[in-house]
Amino acid sequence: MADGRRFARWWFVAVAAVAMGTIGVYQFGWSSIRGPLAGRVGADEPALGTIFTLFVVFQTVSQFPAGWVRDRYGPRVPLLVGAGLLAVGFAATGVAESVTAAAAAYALGGVGAGAVYTVAVNTPVKWFDERRGLATGVVTMSYSGLSFLLIPLVRRGTAGRFRGTLLALGAAAGLTALVAAVVLRDPDRTAGGEPDVEENSDEGFPKFATDGDAVAATPTTYTWRETVRTWQFWLLYGVFVVVNGVGLMVVGKVVSFASAHELGAAAATASASAVALADAGGVAVGGWLSDVLGRRRTVAGSLVLCGVSLAGAVLAAEAGLGVGFLALVAAAAFFRSPPFAVFPGIVGDYYGRAHSSENYAVLYSAKLWGGVGGGVAASALVVAVGWSRAFALGAVLVILAGLATTSLRPVE
Repeated sequence: MADGRRFARWWFVAVAAVAMGTIGVYQFGWSSIRGPLAGRVGADEPALGTIFTLFVVFQTVSQFPAGWVRDRYGPRVPLLVGAGLLAVGFAATGVAESVTAAAAAYALGGVGAGAVYTVAVNTPVKWFDERRGLATGVVTMSYSGLSFLLIPLVRRGTAGRFRGTLLALGAAAGLTALVAAVVLRDPDRTAGGEPDVEENSDEGFPKFATDGDAVAATPTTYTWRETVRTWQFWLLYGVFVVVNGVGLMVVGKVVSFASAHELGAAAATASASAVALADAGGVAVGGWLSDVLGRRRTVAGSLVLCGVSLAGAVLAAEAGLGVGFLALVAAAAFFRSPPFAVFPGIVGDYYGRAHSSENYAVLYSAKLWGGVGGGVAASALVVAVGWSRAFALGAVLVILAGLATTSLRPVE
């Protein structure tokens, strides 16, 4: 029985990871979709920026209602809704003939992506205790990792067969989420409302450090209203704003940064790929390390190293060292991503598993403010103080966020 349950849990992780990777194409494939779409609907750069911003907004705000439903009725309903919206979003984008239609279609896809994201990322929280970081890291890694593998196909397809490629993406995304809706389920609840998960059910594995993150055998569960009344939540929220803001600044502007420092076309192009791959690797490794070192220590250490690496990348660029810049900016992306694997587990540790999806969805809303910081605010900062100082300020903010994380303590 125990062996079967352990196998089932990892099977759920695998299915959640595939679903997560499929929705990642909406975000990471946008760079390949935007050009052909602009030619079809006559969109200028501000219009394309608006379409993608609407996607981010709708993906983020849809996570709370999807998480609320999942915590009470299981993952099937939000996954079924997400499957339909993912398919419609891609398909409608493929046949859109105006900017308004394209924006509405991609926003609908964002709602579907948000629903699937919150179910997938919280599935390990529902099923795992000691190996929660590793399991969450595997799922979250797929968001950029699997979609990164599909990007060359998307780029070639949209260049020659835009409508057919988008229809195929819609069918694939919808079918994947539909399969996840059939396969995924949550553990039965105990009388106290918490999912009934066997403690220490990974026999044969070493016991891991928690650094005081979890409150062992605590029956208390927190709703989202109770969660936002704790100081721990707002500290996590502030850290997440910085992580998203600086991360989106690096992802969106690293090529322009390299070009501004005349590091060469090869270094500029390679930096974008290096950031995407390092981001995926950092999520998986960070999740595993959090099981070994503890969640708080992992996040604090990784963010400090992220800031140091980003500062080093600025110095390397100033010195004209293209290879050094490439290595250090990849390191910054690697060390920036572990919070995405670790924070769902911290939310489950501090506030219980029963409402973990909705609680993490509220925390994830920090991505909205991070998007503003990494987009509009970062662009204004670059104009005001220059590329190097803007990225250096981002490095300082990440280091401060890492140091702030060390003050986290379980909710009492």
